[in-house]
This record gives sequence, structure tokens and C-alpha cells, in this order.
Amino acid sequence: MSESQLIEYKESWRDEYLKWICGFANAQGGTLYIGRRDDGSVCGVSDSKKLMEDIPNKVRDALGLIVDVDLLNENGLDVIKITVEENPYPVNYKGEYHYRTGSTKQLLQGSALTNFLLRKTGKNWDSVPLENVSVEDLDKESFDIFHREAIRSGRMSKDDLKLSTLELLEKLNLLDGTMLKRAAVLLFHRNPEKWITGSFVKIGFFENDADLRYQDEVHGSLMIQADRVIDLLYTKYLTAQISYDNITRIEHYPFPKDAVREAVFNALIHQDFSVGVPVQISVYKDKLYISNDCVFPANWTADTLMQKHRSLPHNPDIANTFFRAGFIESWGRGIEKICRLCKEYGISEPEYTVHPNDIMMMFKANEPVNDTVTNESTVKSTVKSTVKSTVKILELVKENPNITRQEMADKLGLSIEGIDKNIKKLKQSGKLLRIGGDKGGHWEIIEKP
Repeated sequence: MSESQLIEYKESWRDEYLKWICGFANAQGGTLYIGRRDDGSVCGVSDSKKLMEDIPNKVRDALGLIVDVDLLNENGLDVIKITVEENPYPVNYKGEYHYRTGSTKQLLQGSALTNFLLRKTGKNWDSVPLENVSVEDLDKESFDIFHREAIRSGRMSKDDLKLSTLELLEKLNLLDGTMLKRAAVLLFHRNPEKWITGSFVKIGFFENDADLRYQDEVHGSLMIQADRVIDLLYTKYLTAQISYDNITRIEHYPFPKDAVREAVFNALIHQDFSVGVPVQISVYKDKLYISNDCVFPANWTADTLMQKHRSLPHNPDIANTFFRAGFIESWGRGIEKICRLCKEYGISEPEYTVHPNDIMMMFKANEPVNDTVTNESTVKSTVKSTVKSTVKILELVKENPNITRQEMADKLGLSIEGIDKNIKKLKQSGKLLRIGGDKGGHWEIIEKP
């Protein structure tokens, strides 16, 4: 059996291994074996009798813990087994807090230590109350944005939104007694940076990694940031390719707007605001990076994010308010939604780079986006291409009335979005009809005299 989150091997005893016991107690518990090599093979200990007396006393005196210490005999060699239970309260060794993650022990410092201590006492960072700020200090525009989006999403009733500001904050669990939580100030105060440094979004456009062309900062409450960041990205930073469907102007951006919105909102609700570093968005012609500081659950990796997983927001109170406003999905479906939207848009799934204290997501376009200069010949060429695509769709339907949109896209080399636009044109012209839903339905071609 190899070393893991719950198992550690040591060939002989040293008092510094009290740090490993401390790490197990602060995490999920575990077992420390004395007398085994790193590969798990037995080497034994010669002073087992003395260690059986010393180790329990040293653990009790240094850590305040009572652990089970057992003597095993394997192949005629003595092995000491120390079983450590998870402790409900923080455990320190000489003022240091150690934590077991994976098969390593880490010394908790800075924001990681702060979040660990809060979690052990049953609190999250965003649920801590703030002094010297009252309900009257909160921003009316931020509440107006919440009301508008909550009604649109249908996740709160109209009666809920008729509540007073104080009653609404109580319903959203943003009060600790009579005091505002950090989450309330971040969500609804016009200037949350007065209390929480770095609580804004920074956007920059880069020609290359070393050449920043221009940048913006979006300040204000998280409601204001959520309302304005996406619009700023799509009006100033991202360039659309222009085409025409007859005389209708079509703008195609390099990345699906709903996927980028979901990614930005996820960055805001999972942001570790205690670090004091803003969420950062770096825009290139053919790619877009969104990065934020965060604290991942133990043993989470990029693969964990891409798989079905529990919803474990770093800031649960902020996440709940974003959900009520309809900004995000629940139950850990954000990544799944982003990947699905990218696939439907015809681009690859985003790439994630996960570090212990931050995450970076990269959207990548299929090819570099250039400004499109549209003239009469471009319009004629686009119209000709559109007509050709609709004719081919009708041919495919005639061959197979049960064909799916995805099968059409694969056969014609178009994106799902492109197929949908051509099908819409055919329906509007009265040439194509859909009978039944997406599952179990079929297409019918309308033959006009």
C-alpha cells in the first residue's frame, strides 16, 4: 500500500513527525507508520518499547491530542502504528498549523490559514460581520440590478422583492444579528474597497504577452461588476466577424457570450477576496484568460473541475445571492454549462490551469479574429454561401427526415449556430417544418407550387 491522503510511512521516529500528526488532525485524520520505507516495505524499529511510551506522551504534551499507538509485528520486525482522528478544532504545533493534503504536509499561512481557522469554527470568509457599515450605506442601483435580474430569472417572487431592504437582506442570509456580513457589503455597497482591498475587476487587451495596449477597471458592488463587465468585454475588447444573411447584419464573436458570462461570475463568487488581488481578464485577438485567487477543496485538480462535482463555493452567501439573481447555475454545473456552450458554438472547451491558490481559465478561438471590412462583393459572397448551405440542408432532410442538427453540422462542416441560422431562414421562408420536439420529432419539406 502506497502513501496517500490518509497514510504516511517513516523509517524511524523523530520528534518533528509531530507536525505530520498535527496535519492529519487538522485534515481528515490518518495513520502514521514508524518502521516502514516510503514504498511501504518493512524495515522495523529497534526501540519499539521506549517509543510505545514516549510517543503518546509527546503527542499529548505538544498537540493536546490523545492518539491510538499500536505495536505491530510484521515478518519478525516491530512496526508502530499511530492512528490520528480528525479534530473538530484547530490543532497547532508550537504555534504552527499544519495540514495534510494529498500525500504531503503543508504549513498553513496567510489567507489559507485564515480560511482554515474560519472553517474549523463553522464560518466562511464572506459570512464574517463588518463594523461601521449599516443598511443605509448600501447602494440603491445595486438593489435595482438585483430586483431586475431576480424577476427575469424567476428565482424570487414579486412579493419577495417588495420586502424592505432589511427584510430582503435577512431573506438572503446576509445579516449576522444586526450587522452586515462581508458578503452584503461586497454585493450591495457602492465602494466595497473601503473594507475589502482589491474587490474589483481588471481588464487588459494584449497584442502579445509583453505588450499591453489598453486596460480598464470595473469598480463598485459585485452587482454592478456583474452587470457591466460582460458588456465592456463585448463592446470594447472583443472583435466580431461581420457577415450578412440577405440584408441582416450578423456579428459573430470569437467566444460564446453566455459561456464567458458564466466564467466571469464563477470567478467573482469563488474569489479569495482576503488576498487583495482583483479578478483579472486578459484579452488577445484569439484567446481570453480569466484568473482569480481562490481556495480549492483538498485534493481538487483541473480534472476534478471538468468532472461532475459537488457545488462548494468559497463564498456561499455571495453564491446564493448570485443564484437568486439568476446569474449562475447551482449544484456545481457551471463548468459543465461552459463546456457545452463552447461545443455548441464550435470552439474547443476552455483550458484550466490550477495552482494551490489560484485558477486561470483560457478560452481559445478557432482562428485569430480580424476586423472584417464588408463591401458589396463580401455581401454577395456571403449571401451566395448562405443559399448554398440552405440547399444542402434541404438535401440532407430529403435523404433523412430524422437527421439531427449535430449530424447536419458534421456533414456540412458548420457550427451548430450556423445550422440554426440556416434552419431559421428556411422556416421563415416556409420551406421547412419541424414536427415534434428535438427527441422523436422529424423534418418536413414544404413543396410550394
